[in-house]
Amino acid sequence: MKNIAIFASGSGTNFEALIEKCESGFIDAKVVLMVCDNKDAYVIERAKKHNTPMFVFNPKDYDKKSEYETEIVKYLNDNKVDLVCLAGYMRICGKVLLNSYEGKIINIHPALLPSFKGAHGIHDAYEYGVKVFGVTVHYVDSGMDSGKIIDQEAFHIEDGMSVDEVETRIHEIEHVLYPNVVRKIVRGD
Repeated sequence: MKNIAIFASGSGTNFEALIEKCESGFIDAKVVLMVCDNKDAYVIERAKKHNTPMFVFNPKDYDKKSEYETEIVKYLNDNKVDLVCLAGYMRICGKVLLNSYEGKIINIHPALLPSFKGAHGIHDAYEYGVKVFGVTVHYVDSGMDSGKIIDQEAFHIEDGMSVDEVETRIHEIEHVLYPNVVRKIVRGD
């Protein structure tokens, strides 16, 4: 059985989707750590509900990124983490984390990469007027949403769909696509 760490900064709906699929046996892995950079994030409550060990930190308490990433890597190593899943983690991974877990960090992004990178992918795509939206799961590298794509799923929007309706549809896709990708990675497919 593989050990997974999930990084999140907000509500944690993808954390919930992944941990539930692990607990049900759909993914042959255990979520052994949740890492969060926001002490007020709702994902903390979700982690408590599942009795998941946590490392919650404030980046402003550190002089530089390498310091908090060194601490994160210690937690990952102590928990024998095999795969890191970013799920709404709003920080770009630095050299310390990337060098320690090269090829073992994946991310989910609410747009069809390589278009609409960054924190506002849904809104940027909507404002641009695209007719095909989607979700991308990719490996993490030193750039912003620039790593090798693992899988994507797209859908056409209907005329008159609001940005909130698009966002709801994207989250529905995320909660299926991400666990499916993690399952394949864990199985070595």
